Amino acid sequence: MRQRLSSEPDRYRGRRRVPTPPRSRYAAVVTTAFVGAGIVALGASALPDAKDVSPTVLDELKQASVTSQDAAARADNADRASRDSRSKDSGEPEVWLLPLQGYDFNSPYGMRWGKLHTGVDLVAGEGTPYVAIHDGLVTKAGWFGGYGNAVIVQHADGSEAIYGHSSAVSVKEGQQVKAGDQLGLVGQTGHAYGTHLHLEIHVKGQPEDPVPFLQERGVDIKLQVEAIYTR
Repeated sequence: MRQRLSSEPDRYRGRRRVPTPPRSRYAAVVTTAFVGAGIVALGASALPDAKDVSPTVLDELKQASVTSQDAAARADNADRASRDSRSKDSGEPEVWLLPLQGYDFNSPYGMRWGKLHTGVDLVAGEGTPYVAIHDGLVTKAGWFGGYGNAVIVQHADGSEAIYGHSSAVSVKEGQQVKAGDQLGLVGQTGHAYGTHLHLEIHVKGQPEDPVPFLQERGVDIKLQVEAIYTR
């Protein structure tokens, strides 16, 4: 009896029991895994699939997008139109200029030698360039009877300027010109005595004195003074 008791421990010598995890911990891990999978599944089922959205809803979404883009385009067009309108309303003042520089004012508008002198004569050297006093359309460029080589420019307000006795013209009929554009060169062609530029102003087909006409527009042709505008 005593011998068996002493030999029994030899069977367990050198062995160690490996502890197994408690059942409660294993159950907690398994339970957590199942709960997490359930949450993911529920979340996935809550998100709508494009295939599951009805055609009516898709059409409404597309229509809302198109309507929004159309409204933005209309707003942009209205803004552009408003800017264009403001730009036109704030136009620059009209520009009127002297026809040339460094001349002698001679033979004013009025009776001369028993006849009406329908313009003014501005004496300058032959070949001196002269320019348009205002924007307009060239309706005549060439020989014009007693005016010799002449240029006629019709302005937007209906008035006309006639430049006579040119030695040469620099524009063509039908050409649009701006104030300050060269029209020709001073000469003495036609019925002229000495080289000069003959300038006439016609309103509604009738000649008017260029002096007061141009003074009303900021140009004093006798004093050789003009209002300078930024163009």
